[in-house]
This record gives sequence, C-alpha cells and structure tokens, in this order.
Amino acid sequence: MVTRVPPTLLRHRIAVEPYAGEGAYGAQYRHTIPNVRALVDEGPRLVRAPDGRQVTASATVIADPGLDCPPGSRITLPDGRTTTALTVAHHTAPGLPVPACTEVSCE
Repeated sequence: MVTRVPPTLLRHRIAVEPYAGEGAYGAQYRHTIPNVRALVDEGPRLVRAPDGRQVTASATVIADPGLDCPPGSRITLPDGRTTTALTVAHHTAPGLPVPACTEVSCE
C-alpha cells in the first residue's frame, strides 16, 4: 500500500522559510528548510486564497506530507525564483492506495 509520494517522483529541490507571523518590521519567518524534495509545476492555476479572493498561482509544489509551510511562507523554486505560499493542502486518504502529500499553490 502506498502511504506517501514516492521519492523518485520528487525530482526538484526547493527551500522553504515558514511564515511565523507579522512583527514590527513586517513578515517574520522561521529557520530556512533547505533541499526540500518536491515536484514543481510552474503552470498557472486559478486558486482561492485564504481571504476568499480568486488568484492565479504561478506554481504548484507537491512535497512529502508534514511539510512545514503555512500560507505566507517564502519558497525558493529550483530556478532561484522566490515566491509566496498562497494555499496549502494536506492530502491524505487513510486505508486507500493513494499517496499522502502536501500541495502548495504559490503566488
């Protein structure tokens, strides 16, 4: 039974700076998580942001379940471009033969 996305499918490496909230000088981030294995699709998609707006995501990232990447996190894509996480979905299907993963739609 498949329990997580097979590592052979996660061909890209990204860096994630988890969003920690707002501070006196703007957005605050926790420690950088380097070399996160992921599958990156840089095709545009229409997604609904947490505030209800419909926005176009410029990239979608699929990573292992449990990725520490709340909305607002900074992500450095394989090409070096830095983007922001718009939405984060944790996909699970206990008991079914489908992989669990984290899907991040990026600004």
